[in-house]
Amino acid sequence: MTLALVSLLVADYDEAITFYTQRLGFRLVEDTVLNKDKRWVVVAPSGSGCQLLLAKAATDEQKKSIGNQTGGRVFLFLHTDNFARDFEQLVSHGITIVRQPRTEAYGTVAVFADLYGNLWDLIQPSAPKSTP
Repeated sequence: MTLALVSLLVADYDEAITFYTQRLGFRLVEDTVLNKDKRWVVVAPSGSGCQLLLAKAATDEQKKSIGNQTGGRVFLFLHTDNFARDFEQLVSHGITIVRQPRTEAYGTVAVFADLYGNLWDLIQPSAPKSTP
């Protein structure tokens, strides 16, 4: 089994597509109209097997969860092979940086917010330690 999609509640399909493709550099995988109010919209970072299903909130309960799908905890973890390059791209595209870069045992990490306030980690994992 593999994890294929993660559903992300959004307020508007088009503003979410614009944010993820133009500001984060994800690719638009699919945008299919299902009916007058619902679309199947999938975006993904390059090189990723897991994709995001941008799901427009349809009920008041769903609308309350936009931007807070995990109760204020980091929601998604975006790995990179070049932290400096990708962090600079976030900054240059006006992405809100919530926690500045720091080095941890597991790698270099910064926290940023998407257009609705969901928290993401940008992480360049540390190289695995070799065993003798």
